[in-house]
Amino acid sequence: MAHVTGLDHAPTYHPAIRKLSLGDLEDALLKGIDDFKAKPTFGVYIVLIYPLVTLAAFLVVFNYDWLPLVFPTVSGLLLIGPFITVGMCEASRHREQGIENEGLGAFDFRRSASPQDVMLLGLLMVALFFLWLGTATTLYGLTLGDPWQSAPAELGAGFVQRLFTTGAGWTLIIVGNALGLMFAIVALSIGTISFPLLLDKPVGIGAAVQTSMRVVLANPLMMALWGLIVVASMVIGAVPLLVGLSVVIPVLGHATWHLYRRAIPA
Repeated sequence: MAHVTGLDHAPTYHPAIRKLSLGDLEDALLKGIDDFKAKPTFGVYIVLIYPLVTLAAFLVVFNYDWLPLVFPTVSGLLLIGPFITVGMCEASRHREQGIENEGLGAFDFRRSASPQDVMLLGLLMVALFFLWLGTATTLYGLTLGDPWQSAPAELGAGFVQRLFTTGAGWTLIIVGNALGLMFAIVALSIGTISFPLLLDKPVGIGAAVQTSMRVVLANPLMMALWGLIVVASMVIGAVPLLVGLSVVIPVLGHATWHLYRRAIPA
C-alpha cells in the first residue's frame, strides 16, 4: 500500500510490487501496439528526429572518421531510451484515462504529476550516457590506443583487424561489453518504471527511482527479459536504415506504461 509520510513533509512512496510473468510482458507489448495504432502519427516524428539525434551526438562528441567510437555512441543512446519515450508513456496514460488530445498534444507531459522531476531525471539519464561515452573512450585508449590521435588508416580495415586478431582487441570487446551491460542494468533499474511513475504520481525522483529498483529486484528475470526485448527490437528496427525505429520506439514507449501498470497496479 502506498503512503505519504515524513517529518519534513516530503512524500515517501512505498507501493506493493507485483511479481511479473511472461504474460505480463506480452500484455504490455500488445497494449503498446494497440496504443500505437490509436496514435500512429508520432512515429513519423520519431523516424525523423531519432536518426538526427544519433548522427548529431556522434558528430559533436567525436569526429566522423573515428569508426571505433560509432558503436559505443549509438548503443549508448539506449541508456536514454526511457527518457526519449516518455511522451509515449504520457499518451498511453491519457488514453487510459479517456483524455482526448489533438496531434502531438497527446504526448505533452508538462501537465503530468511531476513534469520537472521528469526533466531532471531525463538530464541524469543523459549524464549517464555521456559517462558511458567517456568510459568507452578511456577503455579504447587503454587497449588499442588514443582514438583522438589515431590516423585514418588505423580506423578503417586496420581497426577491424586489430579488434578481432589481437589480445588488446578482444580485451576491448569483452571488457567493453561487460561495462556496457553494467550501464544498461543501471539505466533499466532507475529509468524503466521511474518515468511512468513520475507521470502518474507526484512522488519525487528519489521515491520513483527507489520504486523502479524495487521492481527490478523483485522481478530480475522478467526485467532482464524486458531489457533483451528492448535491445533486440531496437536492433531489428535499426536494420532497415533506421526506418523500423518509427514503429519500434513508439511501441516500446507505450508498452513501458503498461509494464508499469502491471508492476504497480493503480
